[in-house]
Amino acid sequence: MNELNRYLETIDEVIAKGPYKDTWGSLSQYQVPHWYQSAKFGIFIHWGVFSVPAFANEWYSRNMYRKDSEEYKHHIETYGKHTEFGYKDFIPMFQAEKFDPTEWADLFCKAGARYIVPVAEHHDGFQMYQSNISHWNASEKGPRRDVLGELKEACSKRGMQVGASSHRAEHWFFMGGGKEFESDIKEPLKRGDFYWPSMPDADFHDLYSEPCPTEEYLQDWLVRCCEIVDKYQPKLLYFDWWIQHSAFRPYLKKIAAYYYNRAAEWGTEVVINYKHDAFMFGTAVPDVERGQFAERKPFFWQTDTSVALNSWCYTKQNEYRSSSEILCDLVDIVSKNGCLLLNIGPKADGSIPEKDRQILLEIGRWLAVNGEAVYCSKIWRKSAEGPTKIVEGQFTDNIKKNFTAQDIRFTIANGYLYAIVLKYSESGDYLITSLDIQDASSQDHFSGIIKDVCVLGCGEVPCWERQKDGLHIHTNYRDGNNPIVFKITID
Repeated sequence: MNELNRYLETIDEVIAKGPYKDTWGSLSQYQVPHWYQSAKFGIFIHWGVFSVPAFANEWYSRNMYRKDSEEYKHHIETYGKHTEFGYKDFIPMFQAEKFDPTEWADLFCKAGARYIVPVAEHHDGFQMYQSNISHWNASEKGPRRDVLGELKEACSKRGMQVGASSHRAEHWFFMGGGKEFESDIKEPLKRGDFYWPSMPDADFHDLYSEPCPTEEYLQDWLVRCCEIVDKYQPKLLYFDWWIQHSAFRPYLKKIAAYYYNRAAEWGTEVVINYKHDAFMFGTAVPDVERGQFAERKPFFWQTDTSVALNSWCYTKQNEYRSSSEILCDLVDIVSKNGCLLLNIGPKADGSIPEKDRQILLEIGRWLAVNGEAVYCSKIWRKSAEGPTKIVEGQFTDNIKKNFTAQDIRFTIANGYLYAIVLKYSESGDYLITSLDIQDASSQDHFSGIIKDVCVLGCGEVPCWERQKDGLHIHTNYRDGNNPIVFKITID
């Protein structure tokens, strides 16, 4: 019996013996862990072979084999014909000579991150961990290091929870373009080959697109996911988008049951992130890619976005967001019952780009002062007030949000109410209309007693007064373009 079949038997045994079965009904027992709901802020890491060309984005391995793309043109001009230099030939160039997991972990701590999610396998099919399923992994080729294992050890020592992300599903079609002209992608391809199966491009949004993933491919996908679970015991398992294809449905139930049962054996609580209704609602945590919800939700959710607007990996052309913009998104997301997974893209040599580092440290400095309004917080009776509307949905993080001093977000934690103003006031005057004085019988207004108000990070005592139109506060404090947090004591 080969390794694949042995693992498939193990998977069935674990599901048969554990509390979770591979049905949506059984998986609906799942409860979102307290540690995850309290963490609020995590770091996503896109690092791999695609970091070597560092051109356009992390889809280089697909687009270099598409004749109408800039990557195709760039590849020929820079590296030569595809028959002479294919994607696999970047692997020996991926040396990671400056990769220091301790240094990375220290940076993530300073950034205020509470959980870390490295991409264990991206669409290109190169595993960033030691594997018995495929020899195309970072432990045997390229860096010859168990990147996922080393990161888990370093980050766990600093109290951060460590997950893993699998984008393997998209590998079904990701490099199929290489079969359409003379390249290094040639038939016959079989399971275990780096380029296998390189099928024709699918319609990404068609749940029944053809050619449909085969049973052999789906079994291989499942076993790769379960291997990550068993070898690294990740506290979070993140899946990218193409798992919504109808062919994956029975296998999604299996990976969830297997993962949750293993977690029960370990005596720990874990999380699965998914997109596009791939999982039955309530069996895992939904994720909004590069976007947010306009209103707070009764369920816990996550946004994943990146420090760069144009790419998830390092490129020389990265277009960066400011740390203040990211902080405003973090505050908005947390006030609506969500958490933020923020991506960085290390260079091929394992160093973290200076701009990525700067953004993380600026976020960390703000959280060191204001984190009590974020970590372990819960939603208030309302999440927001102010004129600026959030455009709901994925891929909206490139829409500029021109927040004002009237745009305020609310959280509660530690027995306090926190009102977080997303933009400083030039005059130093602030008005929180949600805290106006109304008749106690009104259900639409806060009718409690405000005992005190202070500004986090500010030594001065602000002037404040509650009037019929709201809570008036005056402070000269300003933290650049970063949000300002008012800590309100309720009697």
